[in-house]
Amino acid sequence: MAEAYKSKASGPRTAKARRGADASAAASPGTTTARGSSTQGRALRAQGRKTMAKLLDAGMRVFAERGFHAARVDDIVRTARASHGTFYLYFSSKEDLLRTLAVQCSEHLEALATTLGDVGPDEAGWQELRRFLDDFLSTYARYGPVIRAWMEDHVDDRQVNRLGVGAFTAIASALGQKMRAAGANGGEAPVAALMALLERFAYFRVSRNLDFDDDVMLDTLTSVLHRGFFAAPVLTG
Repeated sequence: MAEAYKSKASGPRTAKARRGADASAAASPGTTTARGSSTQGRALRAQGRKTMAKLLDAGMRVFAERGFHAARVDDIVRTARASHGTFYLYFSSKEDLLRTLAVQCSEHLEALATTLGDVGPDEAGWQELRRFLDDFLSTYARYGPVIRAWMEDHVDDRQVNRLGVGAFTAIASALGQKMRAAGANGGEAPVAALMALLERFAYFRVSRNLDFDDDVMLDTLTSVLHRGFFAAPVLTG
């Protein structure tokens, strides 16, 4: 699974690098002059990164509001207050933009998987699990439209879907390892149940306008998962 992620992820990064080079070349007519060319090039590259970030953010917002299938490039450029020409300087289509977001999301989730410490049945384990869940829910809230495209097969794109599988496999593997270390059952079925519960909870949270206190919600989720999957004792009284 990790090899599949690495081999597929290299494609979007390379494409992005080519788009960045094309963008710099197209946007830098004065770079042949000797004086100030380095400073100008740095400024243009910084502006290019800012423009790409603006388009990605607009794409995320449009995907969240309209859904991927209903979203149009027109909607994205209008939200970003950019031109169609600017959009196509960085992305070949809305699918290409989603692919770039998928790479970012998978990198965030795989990095998050490496941060999970020991989750024992004690208070320290509860606190560590809470911290991890807080980071996971924040990442889900940020990349919700991308994750939903993965989970609900909105995109017929092996590259995008494989990134999602790899990212969630990393999260599941980290949780399963900590479950086994805590003396709980970290087999395939319990880990699958944990991941289904966690993903659906995250989806429900971001897709509904719920008037929940964030701390109470996070404390409750942490306690349910800690007791149910990490062999923590049920507190009474």
